[in-house]
Amino acid sequence: MMAAASSSCVFCEIATRSTATTLLHSVVAFQDIRPSAFRHYLVIPVQHIPTVNDLQRKTEDYALVTHMLEVGRMLLLRDAPHSNHHRFGFHQPPLNSVNHLHLHCLALPYTPRWRFIKYMPLGPIGFIEAERFLEKIKP
Repeated sequence: MMAAASSSCVFCEIATRSTATTLLHSVVAFQDIRPSAFRHYLVIPVQHIPTVNDLQRKTEDYALVTHMLEVGRMLLLRDAPHSNHHRFGFHQPPLNSVNHLHLHCLALPYTPRWRFIKYMPLGPIGFIEAERFLEKIKP
């Protein structure tokens, strides 16, 4: 279920450019304020979508996540060309920190190293890799 921009959502503020955050890409990508890796970006849709649980096996949802992943890959290839290990994925509720869909794009190594714990799959509530999530919502 898609919703209008929420005035209480910090990511909606960023997406609608009503904050001082410098955007990295027109699709709305920016550096994580608490990076967990050498490079750590978030890619968000401008439209307010609370979590991965709000996406379905629909062409438009699949296309959105595919586009988010493409943007994340492009950013990491541009900004961390020597990093051999990238991770892309989503936290699932209740472990998501902000209720606005956001793709984590990480160029490893983790900094500090213990931060890998935040990106472990824990079944239906843990971190889900973007490619695996795309399989789940493929129409």
